[in-house]
Amino acid sequence: ELDLTTDEFILDEGVDLRQYSKQVETELQRIEQASIKDYIKESQNIALLHNQITACDSILERMEGMLSGFQSDLSSISSEIQTLQQQSVSMNIRLKNRQAVRSHLSQLVDELVVPGAMISTILDSPVTEQEFLEQLHELNSKINFAKELSFRETLACSDIQDIVDRLKIKAVSKIREFILQKIYSFRKPMTNYQIPQNTLLKYRFFYQFLLANERTVAKEVRDEYVDTMSKIYYSYFKSYSGRLLKVQYEEVADKDDLMGVEDTAKKDILFSLTFRNTIFTVGQRGAILSPAELEGPILVPHTAQRGDSRYPYETLFRSQHYALLDNGCREFLFLCDFFMVAGNSALDLFNSIMGKTLSMFLKSMSTYVSDCYDSIAIFLCIHIILRFRAITAKRNIPALDKYWEALLELLWPRFELILEMNIHSVRNTDPGRLGVLDTRPHYITRRYAEFSSAIVSINQTFPNERTNTLLGQLLVEVENFVLKMAAEFPSRKDQLIFLINNYDMMLSVLMERAADDSKEVEGFQQLLLARTQEFIEEILSPPFGGMIAFVKEAEALMEKGQLDRLKNEEARITQLVRGFSSTWKQSVESMSQDVMRSFTNFKNGTSIIQGALTQLIQYYHGFHKVLNQPTFRSLAVRSELINLHHLMVEVKKHKPNF
Repeated sequence: ELDLTTDEFILDEGVDLRQYSKQVETELQRIEQASIKDYIKESQNIALLHNQITACDSILERMEGMLSGFQSDLSSISSEIQTLQQQSVSMNIRLKNRQAVRSHLSQLVDELVVPGAMISTILDSPVTEQEFLEQLHELNSKINFAKELSFRETLACSDIQDIVDRLKIKAVSKIREFILQKIYSFRKPMTNYQIPQNTLLKYRFFYQFLLANERTVAKEVRDEYVDTMSKIYYSYFKSYSGRLLKVQYEEVADKDDLMGVEDTAKKDILFSLTFRNTIFTVGQRGAILSPAELEGPILVPHTAQRGDSRYPYETLFRSQHYALLDNGCREFLFLCDFFMVAGNSALDLFNSIMGKTLSMFLKSMSTYVSDCYDSIAIFLCIHIILRFRAITAKRNIPALDKYWEALLELLWPRFELILEMNIHSVRNTDPGRLGVLDTRPHYITRRYAEFSSAIVSINQTFPNERTNTLLGQLLVEVENFVLKMAAEFPSRKDQLIFLINNYDMMLSVLMERAADDSKEVEGFQQLLLARTQEFIEEILSPPFGGMIAFVKEAEALMEKGQLDRLKNEEARITQLVRGFSSTWKQSVESMSQDVMRSFTNFKNGTSIIQGALTQLIQYYHGFHKVLNQPTFRSLAVRSELINLHHLMVEVKKHKPNF
């Protein structure tokens, strides 16, 4: 073994290279000899190793042969597996096809087979039993299936066609008898037809079955229902409407009951406090439009007759048409549900039932309207219809829409005609023929105020421009009438009292019902303010006119800087100062009493007194201001002027407490 260290190869300078080479060769030979000895020593082990390698080589050769055989076998198995896979896919497809065919055939067989339970149930069970209804559904399915097979010319359907047809005939016969029996039960007196109607809805499939399988019977049933219900509704509403008219007020307005017509003894009796309502006053009649009364229970005429109760026309109208609305909505829903109709078909079917009744209503309404002069009743009926129309729209039931429109087409022109007649009556009124002059509110203006406030308050929910226009024309005529009446009074003071009383009364009545910003309210407020201011000047003039004239004259000259033109008026000023000081208390007291006697509304009279006293203080303040000018400062009478604060304190004592 060669084991040379690094030190053995380090050569010093000057060493003979040949000697070193020889030493190396000798060392190599020594190592070679040692290696040969080692090989000889290990020769047996090497031979054994050679034999082992030879044996392993033989074994590996046999294994190679075996693996080659395995490879050949695996190749054959792979081919067989592919064949098996192909066979499996093919078998799977055949299985699915057979299962699909079996499913169709099974369904076909199930549909073709008519079970004994179905036959016995259809033949023997009452139609009201649940089992009959279930078997009827099954029979309907088999009938439809048989029709489908017959279109495909399937021979198997002929095996069951005869049985299915006979079952269908039996089922149709039993259903027809049941439905007609229910329809005939509607005709019995005092019958609540809604109960058998609800029963029919539970068996709505019966009509569907008839419609699908025996249209002639379905038409017979439908026609019988239409004929029966048409007569029932007509009879009921004709009787109910007739009995309602028996509890209407016997006193009704006629063509002479207009706003501008003279207040005769007849009208005093006709519209006495016994009835509380007049044709111009809404009173409690407007409550009919409240939700509680609008959709409240309908009137029972015989009960009202026993109690000797009487009602205005709009109450009867509301009751009659709420009954129509309630029954009409229920009937329309029943028709859509039971007879399976919608759209125009549903409307046509509804009209074939209710048409006769609705025509009767329209004819009756036309007769009433042609001779009606109660504009508030007409207007309330219009707004009842508008609200009922909104209710049917909310319920999504269009069945009565055309009827509502027809009613409105009858009522609107009549209302406008009556309103125009009232306008003409006021326009043509002759103040000279209305009796003794009186400064209190006139009955014509009171009629207008009550009537206008009623119409404006009712009209707020569903505004109508035509109504507003006519009310505007009526307002103009009433204002002209008030001015014409005022002109009949000889003195301006009485004219102003009359105007203020009438404007105040109309404004008070209007503000109870109309909105504060309505044009009627605003118009009368402006008129009342203007006439009140004029009246204050009028009542201040007799006791204090001299002082007021002097103040106005002096203030006008002050603005022009010409106050010196009055410096020679000392006697006039002295008389004014002393006259005011000596008489003002008595004058104020007399003025207050006069005002309170002149105005029917104490609140208005109080307001006028307060306005007059305030105006008086302002004039006296102006009087002070004028006399404080340099032109009049030297006047001795200035010392006799009443202190303004003292005057205000004293004046407050004269303000009435209302």
